[in-house]
Amino acid sequence: MTNHLAELSRLGVSIWLDDLSRERLEGGGAQSLASLIAEDHVVGVTTNPSIFASAMSEGARYDADLAALAEQHADVTTAITSLTTADVRAACDRFAEIHARTDGVDGRVSIEVDPYLAHDTDGTLAQARELWQLVDRPNLLVKIPATAEGLPAITAATAEGISVNVTLIFSLDRYRAVAAAYIDGLERAHAAGVDLSTIHSVASFFVSRIDTAVDAELDALGTEEARALRGQVAVANARLAYQAYEEIFATERWAALAAAGARPQRLLWASTGVKDPAYRDTKYVEELVVPGVVNTMPEATLRAVADPAELRGDTVRDGYDAAHEVLATLERLGVSYPDVMDRLEAEGVEKFEQSWDELTERVSTGLKVPGRQ
Repeated sequence: MTNHLAELSRLGVSIWLDDLSRERLEGGGAQSLASLIAEDHVVGVTTNPSIFASAMSEGARYDADLAALAEQHADVTTAITSLTTADVRAACDRFAEIHARTDGVDGRVSIEVDPYLAHDTDGTLAQARELWQLVDRPNLLVKIPATAEGLPAITAATAEGISVNVTLIFSLDRYRAVAAAYIDGLERAHAAGVDLSTIHSVASFFVSRIDTAVDAELDALGTEEARALRGQVAVANARLAYQAYEEIFATERWAALAAAGARPQRLLWASTGVKDPAYRDTKYVEELVVPGVVNTMPEATLRAVADPAELRGDTVRDGYDAAHEVLATLERLGVSYPDVMDRLEAEGVEKFEQSWDELTERVSTGLKVPGRQ
C-alpha cells in the first residue's frame, strides 16, 4: 500500500496530511499520525478551522479541556486558541525528528489566523505573532491568507522571523505578489540581523476549486471546444505557478538572499481532493509531480495515491507551453480568468469564515455542556 507514496516522496514531493485531531494524535491504528508518519511517508500537517470543528464534534477527547476552560470562565475565543494551539504544539513535537532530519524543510505543522481578519493587516499580524509565541515551536507555520491586505502582513511577519504558510492563492499574479512579499520580508529580516536560515515559508496554491469554477463556465458555453477544456485549467494554472517559481528564485536578488542563508518559499498544492467524480481521484497528485513541492492531501486522496496512482515522474516542467495554450484558449472562449480568480478568493474567505463560525459554535456548546458525549 505504501509503494506509490514512497515513489512520490522519492520524486521530490513532500506529502503532508490536510487533517489533524486528537484522535490522530493520541489514538492508534492506520489513521493515527504515528502510523501515517511511519508507514505512509507523511512529513507534515496542515489545519484549518473546518478541520478543528470536525475534530471537536467527534468523540470525547476534548471534554476534559473544555470542562477546565469552562471552570476558568474562558470565553470562546480563548478556548479556541487554547485547544487548537495545544493540538498543533503536540503535532509539532511529533514531527520534531523529521524537522531536524530535513534541516527544517519538512516536519511542518500549520495553524490559521482567524479568517475574519483576512482584510485586516494589523489584526492578522498581531494574531500571527500571538500564535507563533503560544505554539512556541520552530516547525510551526502560521497560515495567512493571500488577500491584498494579507500581503503586507506576510512581509512583516517574515521580517520578524515568523515562518508563514500563505494560503488561498488562486491566480498567477497573486502568487507572484506573495513571493515578492516573502522576499521583501527576508530582506527586512536580514537588515535587522535575523538568521535567515530559520525562516521557512510555503505558498499554498489552490487547485481543484479552480476546475470546479471554470468547468461550470465551460458547461454553460456548451460548445465542443469548451467541453474539451474541462478539467485542464487548474493543472495548467499550477504548472505555470511552478514556472513562475523557477523564475523568481533564479534572480540575482534571490541569489544574494540565498547566500545569506535564506530558504526559497516552496509551492504547496492545496485543495487536491477531486470534487468531480468524472476525474481520477488522484488527478491533482499525478499531474503535479515536480521536485521541491508539497502536496497536502485529505486522507481519502492519500489512500487513493497509495494504491492506484499512476506516477510518471516530473509532470510539470515539460508542460509549460501546453499550459499557456490552455489559458489562452480559456480567454478566447470568453471566460474571464481574472474574474474567476477574484470570485474564488472571495468565496474562499467566506468559506473560511463559515468554518470559523462552525468551530465557534462547537466550542461554545462544549463550554456550556462539558462532558458531552
